[in-house]
Amino acid sequence: MKINSAGISLIKQYEGLFLITYADVVGVLTIGYGHTGADVKPGLIITQTQADQLLDDDLARFEKGVSRLARVPLNPNQFSALVSFSFNLGLGNLGNSTLLRDLNRGDYAAAANQFPRWDRAGGRELPGLLKRRRAEQALFLTPLAA
Repeated sequence: MKINSAGISLIKQYEGLFLITYADVVGVLTIGYGHTGADVKPGLIITQTQADQLLDDDLARFEKGVSRLARVPLNPNQFSALVSFSFNLGLGNLGNSTLLRDLNRGDYAAAANQFPRWDRAGGRELPGLLKRRRAEQALFLTPLAA
């Protein structure tokens, strides 16, 4: 399964686009649309094309991870919300979450209720993270048009 356009838009909106390396709120070096990793060095500058490619590569990794972790059927909005969640928090956090346990028990409503609980970074509640989690929750709960 692939992330849908609503999920990509959500990620782009909340990650923002940075063509020069910056340190996120917990000090992780980041570039492009929230790309992190050993390849991100201080002072690195990339192009829009490179940012788009990094996003595509990162999304493929998170799509595979969500596909592996979720053991129940997901519609494209549910899948995309989980990819956005994982993109921001990491597959390890999704894998160890009550959200995933509820989901894999088939309790989609309980899983959806877990999104807003993930509003902290560096031990602090961040209004921007709560806003993102609510957007992911809304996407997760959005039925597909018939």
